[in-house]
Amino acid sequence: MITRLFFHILAGILGLFFAVKLSEWETIKFIYGIEFSGPIQTLLITGGILGLANFFIKPILNAITFPLRIITFGLFSFIINMVLVWVVVDVFSPIEITGLVPLFWTTIIIWGLGLIFGIYNNKRK
Repeated sequence: MITRLFFHILAGILGLFFAVKLSEWETIKFIYGIEFSGPIQTLLITGGILGLANFFIKPILNAITFPLRIITFGLFSFIINMVLVWVVVDVFSPIEITGLVPLFWTTIIIWGLGLIFGIYNNKRK
């Protein structure tokens, strides 16, 4: 349980860090529309809060929206992820995500890291 929480927090921190870095590269701009102005500590805190939200709030939202997730064959879970990322970044961070496409790619990065850490955690047991 504690390792799952740790991996959620790590996925949130690394996901936001990679999204910001992928938007800052001059040679390869993978994600357009993400701007970060502030110290790295705020990025770490925001990623930690995002990991906590994914660990504590997301299961509650998944239970509440269970019928919608069945109707949409699970795609509504991704909408829940996008809303969580958007709310946490908007409230707690100097990261500015403008538009749905950068929010989509940021959510994909965080989701992918969470998936990798989840597989690693399951194999470790």
